[in-house]
Amino acid sequence: MTKPAILTVDDDPMVSAAISRDLRRRYGDDYLVVKATSGDQALAALTKLALRNQPIAMIATDQRMPGMTGIELLERAREQAPTAKYLLLTAYADTDVAIRAINDIGLDYYLLKPWDPPEDQLFPVIDDLLGDWRHANREHTSDVRVVGHRWSDRAHDIKTFLARNHVPYSWYDVDRDAEAQRLQDLADATDADLPLVLVPDGDTLRAPSAVDLASALGLRTRAQQPLYDVCIVGGGPAGLAAAVYAASEGLSTVIVEREAPGGQAGLSAAIENYLGFPRGLTGSDLAQRAVAQASRFGAEMVLARSVVGVESRGPVHAVLLEGSGEIEARALIVATGVSYRSLDVDGLADFTGRGVFYGATASEATQCQDEEVYIVGAANSAGQAALNLARFAKRVVLLVRGEALENSMSRYLIDKIAKVKNIEIRCRTEVVGCRGDGHLEGLTLADRASGRVEEVQAGWLFVFVGASPRTEWLGQSVLRDDKGFVVTGPELIGQDRWQLPRPPYALETSVPGVFAAGDVRLDSMKRVASAVGEGAMSVYLVHRYLATV
Repeated sequence: MTKPAILTVDDDPMVSAAISRDLRRRYGDDYLVVKATSGDQALAALTKLALRNQPIAMIATDQRMPGMTGIELLERAREQAPTAKYLLLTAYADTDVAIRAINDIGLDYYLLKPWDPPEDQLFPVIDDLLGDWRHANREHTSDVRVVGHRWSDRAHDIKTFLARNHVPYSWYDVDRDAEAQRLQDLADATDADLPLVLVPDGDTLRAPSAVDLASALGLRTRAQQPLYDVCIVGGGPAGLAAAVYAASEGLSTVIVEREAPGGQAGLSAAIENYLGFPRGLTGSDLAQRAVAQASRFGAEMVLARSVVGVESRGPVHAVLLEGSGEIEARALIVATGVSYRSLDVDGLADFTGRGVFYGATASEATQCQDEEVYIVGAANSAGQAALNLARFAKRVVLLVRGEALENSMSRYLIDKIAKVKNIEIRCRTEVVGCRGDGHLEGLTLADRASGRVEEVQAGWLFVFVGASPRTEWLGQSVLRDDKGFVVTGPELIGQDRWQLPRPPYALETSVPGVFAAGDVRLDSMKRVASAVGEGAMSVYLVHRYLATV
């Protein structure tokens, strides 16, 4: 197969030779390293590579070059290498220019010269960039194949599960693709069997459950030990951070996640205000990195299993799993986060997964090619979804109940949205009705100020409203407020539910040894960074608790 190319550009012959040499030594087995000594030469090389249909994985260019700067080159290269990673090699004096280029041209990273030794200064950065590129540009020769109807809610669930668990797949629509019909005939499958999931070197799955699908893909669905030091319920940022810190500090650790790592944050197309990532990163990327980190330290992850209850058995807490099975641990961290609230519109629930979606993954975005999309919501998650969907959709309409986005959305997102021509913002507007035959086909919109009602055609509605905690499984033993958020720490003082002579630890619930971290906790900040911080803090408190029992 054709090797992806890495293009290096530097007008200094010695520097050009050095970086090409270093990259060939490290990456030459998997990538074609091409060097250029000017912007014009680099553009000519890109043209030649494009004619060969050779993918460009990365362009690493010097900034200060006569005739054409590195940033000018990268801006012009976007047409021929739209998916390439952009690395700017620059001097300290040009860092302000490089930071501006992150927003202006989508620069992925800038690196100060010199980069010696490359093992410490250069290769770790390029490893990350190429890893991200490979993840986003996988070959599809041995992917999982999913065959089904476009407007099937079960097919949507399966595609979402695969995407969020970083399993590459190819989608075949039986209503549009001849190949999909051929695969259905080969499997001798009826419509009742759809969606089909064809797994390489495995049996054909017919409308599989999440557990069956996970098992077929080799994902772990059962715990390996009878007892753990700590069990973490929920694999969002708080749960993953807790797993990293617990496992790295020698605690036997298991995470139970009913869907996929990342939680609600995992659906984000871009997290741009997370410390240490000036270019931003996707929620999926953050989750993937965190899972790899937790696994490296020895944490187990049990996927596709819902927790339905918890029991305290002396010094041990037992987490009860749906269907059958349980996990026992000496301490429990509740990090189940929140989910988007359902939109209260008559008949809308019938279209969930059939044109109406809560949250949005990259797979939905690509399926909206050249179509009109409506989004309900005004917080950062809605703004990020609008920007992501606008890359594919003909028009994106953001429906906002309030007077203005400024009341609920970060300024940097508002500024970005204002620059995108195919995003329309409609304030004081809400969805009051829907229609469709088997899938969503239209919406009724109402102006909250005038009461004027309008009918619009719509096949796609994405909902980002409010947050409901996932805590019903805790039963009556763990104190929660009237909305279901878990009460912790000082808020328990004075409550008759706390029975020990010592005060509860900061993130401890009304049950000693059971802690809550992240969005599920009452009065949490609802930010990724704070969830990560609480996940780490909960492990510190688990250590203190375990030392007393």
